[in-house]
Amino acid sequence: MKTLVLKINEKSPEKDKIDRAAKIINNSGLVVFPTETIYGLGASAFNVEAVKKIFKAKGRPNDNPLIVHIADKDEVYLLASKIPEVAWKLMDKFWPGPLSIVLKKKEIVSDEVTAGLKTVAIRMPQNKIALELIRRAGPIAAPSANISTKPSGTSVKHVIQDFNGKVDCIISSNDSEIGLESTVISLATNPPLLLRPGKITLEQLREFIPNIRVHEAVFGRSFKEKPASPGMKYKHYAPKAEVIIVEGAKDKIKPRIRELIQKYKIGNEKFYVVVIENPKKLARDLFKIFRICDGMGYKHIIVPAVDEKGIGLAVMNRLRKAASKTIIV
Repeated sequence: MKTLVLKINEKSPEKDKIDRAAKIINNSGLVVFPTETIYGLGASAFNVEAVKKIFKAKGRPNDNPLIVHIADKDEVYLLASKIPEVAWKLMDKFWPGPLSIVLKKKEIVSDEVTAGLKTVAIRMPQNKIALELIRRAGPIAAPSANISTKPSGTSVKHVIQDFNGKVDCIISSNDSEIGLESTVISLATNPPLLLRPGKITLEQLREFIPNIRVHEAVFGRSFKEKPASPGMKYKHYAPKAEVIIVEGAKDKIKPRIRELIQKYKIGNEKFYVVVIENPKKLARDLFKIFRICDGMGYKHIIVPAVDEKGIGLAVMNRLRKAASKTIIV
């Protein structure tokens, strides 16, 4: 397959190029497109055969549900059978933006999109290119643009590495602003659940949903039921290198990392130490760091834990999903 790469201006998307990409979606094709969180791998949400192509291109387990991306809040009525009042409050506050809301689905949403669940995750992205593409193509089902289990794609360079020759079109634009996938909450449960943390934080959500609970998968604990959201059940975001988290008392983390550095130097093993302490910056750069380390042949990536407040909860969630080892000091 020859992949069309379309360079589109994020601030002022060229309509003719958006139309070309939308036509590919409407003709059962796959398009990689930018969002403010990460790049997505999209197909028409109402085309079962096209949705199946997503799973094949990614090597994604078919019990891992997709998120449906929309361009107008009223499109929620197309997809959801039950929309609680708090859902509209969250949409008014956070849409367009990095929040996916799980609701009871309508029959029009196929089992291929929801992995057989009776719920659907819905999001309205903030990126202008994504919104224009959805307006022309209709709702788009899209997971992150990466080979399954590997770091999500936050730059066009990385998605081309993964999908050139596997998809019909890749939209080339700026690097992702946030760098982590959207926050996912379920309003189809009582009480509501945080299924995957992201830039929209638990603290922000509690202003609207004081009784929201955090699913055990957020902390890296295993569970047996079907995942209600992407990023819950399987190992995700992992580079080829061994990711080692060092967490515990702050005064003990640096000495333990120095011990690891000495060990790998003696063994002549190539390693990288992440030194970004700001959780927001680490969120934006984490997947990029993983990919760069893989490209340079590093065997180990050492990451000191960050505080699990605000976006730090999302950073630690991604690290735990990617890590081969956690050292508690």
